[in-house]
Amino acid sequence: MTSVSICSPARVAFKLWGADTGGAVSVVEHPFPVGALVPPHLHTREDEYSIVTEGEIGFRSGDREAVLGPGGYITKPRGELHTMWNAGPAPARMIEIISPAGFEHFFRELAEMLADGPPQTEDAVSALAAKYGLEFGRPAWLPDVISRYGLTPPPGA
Repeated sequence: MTSVSICSPARVAFKLWGADTGGAVSVVEHPFPVGALVPPHLHTREDEYSIVTEGEIGFRSGDREAVLGPGGYITKPRGELHTMWNAGPAPARMIEIISPAGFEHFFRELAEMLADGPPQTEDAVSALAAKYGLEFGRPAWLPDVISRYGLTPPPGA
């Protein structure tokens, strides 16, 4: 099921693995095609720090909402429901710093799982998310964000 594919996992660029930092941090780069939306989720084990490098990316984390351009950044603490989306008319890109490291392996495993198409059941994706302490939500504010930005949510979001 692609509803939990966090920003096209096959196109995630791994910049720094946890093995390179003694487990302190990992760094990945995410592309955001026009209309892309990451399903609302929270992390139970790590904090994330996002830095926009290209285009405009919208963020909602807890009660905070912002649209950021290149150089803009936001913190997304563990346990706080958050989502991201392409808020502009052109492709966008961001760097994600994950602390502590380890969650980068979720993206690698998800890309491998989806390499031959969607998994046969939701259970495989749910099990992978649970393995990494990832929880998904359907907040009441999501339809408004989708409408305001003309987003194309993944199935199930």
